[in-house]
Amino acid sequence: MNTDLLNKIFAICIEEYHRHEDVNMKCPENNDPDNIEKILYKKCWIDTVQWHLEDIIRDVNIEPTEALNIKRKIDVSNQHRTDLVEQIDEYIYHKFATTDVKNDARINTETPAWAIDRLAILNLKIYHMKQETTRTNCSDSHLQKCTDKLNILLQQKIDLSKAIDMLLNDLLNGDCIAKTYKQMKMYNDPELNPILRKNIHNNCEN
Repeated sequence: MNTDLLNKIFAICIEEYHRHEDVNMKCPENNDPDNIEKILYKKCWIDTVQWHLEDIIRDVNIEPTEALNIKRKIDVSNQHRTDLVEQIDEYIYHKFATTDVKNDARINTETPAWAIDRLAILNLKIYHMKQETTRTNCSDSHLQKCTDKLNILLQQKIDLSKAIDMLLNDLLNGDCIAKTYKQMKMYNDPELNPILRKNIHNNCEN
């Protein structure tokens, strides 16, 4: 695995979504736990759909009921995204599980999969910022600002890609310890979210 492959998968996924522009469309790739490329694709698909849901919910004229429905979709999407990131981390962890770790090996501040998550979002930002630079119904000032921002994003993509490749290489060489860190999200769990727990108990009593 390297960022050339990651960025290629993300680009294909983002282009495929925008051929349809449908937030209700299911991911065309199956979530095969043995195929890391399909897992990465599905993860980027979730990111892309959620990007557009976030746009829709910011419509000041949106009906409250519709806004609530979209908020629920975003909550579910966030959980699926977290689950897939942790699945990617598990894959990477097992890939390097037999590596001889050096005595002075470091622990990274974030796992590879969460860095890969940032790279997927960065690809989305670049796609949409690039769209802004080709608009014909806006001012020259807007186009210039978006072009400047696009150049920054492209540099960030180069830097982040390099950093991820360096991290993966360090894991391979035993210079970094492969670990997984669970997010332990609480707000979707009816046993951990006091509001959900209260609702469940109230329903049981009725």
